Amino acid sequence: MTADSLAVSETPTRDHDTENFPTASLMLAPAVRGKVMAFYRFVRVADDIADSPDLPPEEKLRRLDAMGAALADPATTLREAAGMHRAGVGTEEAALMLEAFRQDSVQARYADWAALEHYCARSASPVGRMLLRLHGTTAPEAIAASDGLCTALQILNHLQDLVPDRDRLSRIYMPESWMAIAGGEAAFFDPANPMRRAILDAALDRVEEELDRAHALPRLVASRRLAMQSKVTIDLARRLLARLRAADPVLGRVALGKLDFARALLGAPFMPATDASLVAGRVARAGSSFARGMKALSGERRRALWGVYAFCRAVDDIADGEMPEAEKRRFLADWRAKLDRPDCVLSRELAFACQAFAIPREECEAMIAGMETDAGDRVRIADEGELALYCRRVAGSVGAMAVRIFGATNAEGWGLDLGHTFQLTNILRDVDEDAERERVYIPLSLLAAEGIPDGPAKEMVAHPRFAAICARLARDAEAGFATAAAEMGRYDAEALLPARVMMWGYGRLFQRLLARGWEGARPRPRLTKREKLTMARMALGWGR
Repeated sequence: MTADSLAVSETPTRDHDTENFPTASLMLAPAVRGKVMAFYRFVRVADDIADSPDLPPEEKLRRLDAMGAALADPATTLREAAGMHRAGVGTEEAALMLEAFRQDSVQARYADWAALEHYCARSASPVGRMLLRLHGTTAPEAIAASDGLCTALQILNHLQDLVPDRDRLSRIYMPESWMAIAGGEAAFFDPANPMRRAILDAALDRVEEELDRAHALPRLVASRRLAMQSKVTIDLARRLLARLRAADPVLGRVALGKLDFARALLGAPFMPATDASLVAGRVARAGSSFARGMKALSGERRRALWGVYAFCRAVDDIADGEMPEAEKRRFLADWRAKLDRPDCVLSRELAFACQAFAIPREECEAMIAGMETDAGDRVRIADEGELALYCRRVAGSVGAMAVRIFGATNAEGWGLDLGHTFQLTNILRDVDEDAERERVYIPLSLLAAEGIPDGPAKEMVAHPRFAAICARLARDAEAGFATAAAEMGRYDAEALLPARVMMWGYGRLFQRLLARGWEGARPRPRLTKREKLTMARMALGWGR
């Protein structure tokens, strides 16, 4: 069978110069680039077969099987396969990719994220592994980083092409279980559906974690040329990620421009930012009260607290993300594994914090356990003991980790109690917002005592007696703030400065909650710009 009889058309849908990301770029050595081009030409023909809207599935499979047979035959006359045999490149990796193209020929939907990852492991990861092998890099950590990058690139392409893939091929890579949250496939693609944005953001969070796995790749490869191409590719991927966060690919094409490519190329000779600086940038963009308190620290203490904050934010985003509960639990389980084997920017920075300041693993596990509670599609707290345990996990763990970083380990009990108070404040502030997500953190035992049965969350928080329970918990929080202020003098004031800054901010929010009351409308109080500046001055003015 000849190449012409396999090809869908004389003109491929793309060539190496029109791909979203570099393939056989001029950054590679000429000899290596020739091998990569031989690989690319074969894969391009196979991909065009699988993506043809004109060929029936059985014809696609016939042609792809013929390409597979040519891969196994060094004497083949198939031009693209013969070129690979002459170059001595990528036949094993190309065979894996053919499996993915066969899947594309017959499968148009994916049940969950794991199924999508499995597809990417065959449709994208072999490209990165082939490039590593050609450049003499075989280290497991480099392969893992490359797999993360290739998965991220593939999913970015899928998200970018949601509408073209659906219209042209009736193929959708967004998992069906995710689209179900928006009301199903048709509802997900409805231009007016507000749920799509939250689902896309949750998917992009998964992509960002893959890019964080890939971040160290330029430092791990033996070839300077491949390091440069990797750097450019990661830069472009992060740029497209940011574009997809800012715009909706269902409403219009989201793509990179020439300026993006130019800026990425200008940065090619330089090594990627350190893990610490990448985390620092994210903390700065978050703009939380916790982040403002961290400005009171410097050096390794600030870096460690940033790492803890980034970890807490990552698992919280999983628990709050618009994705199926089973997916949330799987991603949180992945974070448990990262505690033993850090494999990305955030987990490496958390590992640094734990090692530098003797943070027990149990505190990290406690935070994850708290997020597993939040991950439920329906959250209820049985009694005050369970509420105390929940607060210990999601807030007490932060306090226990923070006081070690502050250098005030003798204040751990104080930090645990303050964390409990902060979490009570969060619960009281967010009762209506949580009810929208079918979450009720007010214990069922307290609700039952006031005659409020378990039921739809919105009905529970709208009950006339609900305000009385909020008032009771507010008294507990008020006592917590008073106790923390009274006992603070027992400990190193300079070391606890970040906690004092955060306590000041939380105290202002709590006073607004008291002034607002618990009956009727409960608008969410926020710090003013002036108060945020005051917190920044407190931190910087007394910083070490």
